[in-house]
Amino acid sequence: MTASPLPPAVAQIPDDLPPHRLSVVVPLYNEEDNVAPLLERIHLALTGYPYPWEVVIVDDGSADRTVENLEKAAKHYGPHVRIVALMRNFKQTAAMQAGIDAARGDVIVTMDGDLQNDPVDIPRMAGRLLREDLDLVAGWRKNRKDGMVLRKIPSKIANRLIANITGVKLQDYGCSLKAFRASAIKNVRLYGEMHRFIPAWLATVTTPRKIAQEEVTHHARVFGESKYGISRTFRVILDLIFVYFFMRFRTRPGHFFGGIGLMLGTVGMVILGYLGLLKLFTGASIGTRPLLFGGFFMVIAGVQMVTSGVLAELLTRVYYESGVSQAYVARESAPLTDEQGWSQPDQA
Repeated sequence: MTASPLPPAVAQIPDDLPPHRLSVVVPLYNEEDNVAPLLERIHLALTGYPYPWEVVIVDDGSADRTVENLEKAAKHYGPHVRIVALMRNFKQTAAMQAGIDAARGDVIVTMDGDLQNDPVDIPRMAGRLLREDLDLVAGWRKNRKDGMVLRKIPSKIANRLIANITGVKLQDYGCSLKAFRASAIKNVRLYGEMHRFIPAWLATVTTPRKIAQEEVTHHARVFGESKYGISRTFRVILDLIFVYFFMRFRTRPGHFFGGIGLMLGTVGMVILGYLGLLKLFTGASIGTRPLLFGGFFMVIAGVQMVTSGVLAELLTRVYYESGVSQAYVARESAPLTDEQGWSQPDQA
């Protein structure tokens, strides 16, 4: 196994940690060198954890030796290290959803597998989640160890934009280290590139008062390469538009598309009415005027916004939330009973 590039640490377990079962969900993609140190750090951080816990590692169709290294590590540590292997690369959101679906704990903690998140923060976040009766404690990388131009500045702009549009005021939407109450997060379905907006999606099933943030440790990447670049900014903008729509208009989508359609249709009808009166009272030729084409297409665009837009968005939600279709396909694994596959307190 590859030695940990960072000094592993034992977490400070809160004395008043309420009873629960913990699931740690980690999506991986081409992180063969990080598998061994990641699991070493998780196990050392949770040494002495007083309640049952498990690690759900999701391999997102890696092309390197990630799966092979995971299987070796699972044999070394035991059945509480569970592997969900996706058939191909479905991207991080689908991998995270696969891990959440497989998790059996009352508390679900998600984190990245690149060693930048530190599992030493897990007990503290889980304790706060349970003691304060929250549904989400989101990590805040206050001292972030990333590049300024390509990572920090775009992230700050995106965080402020997302917070203002969604109304969920967090400092760091991009931090994967989050602690969820399972009963809340399992009511949210993730697909596309929506993992960045989990707090906003969670706010559709719970009150923002049950969402908090906690400062967490952040390390610089040592092994492997980042899977993200500046191009993700454009995907964030598109996803943010849909988040805004769904948070405010999910029960009345006709108001969103209908409002735009009525605006376009009204402008188009005014233009056509003006040209009609001009033709009727002055006899002016309007057949070749650009304004005629503009008015006509505005009316058509308005009708399309009211019809095809609403149908497309509603059909997308039905497709993914019906339970028939998933955003990923995973290889079958041996089923576990509810009592199997946990690291018990006396085994830590």
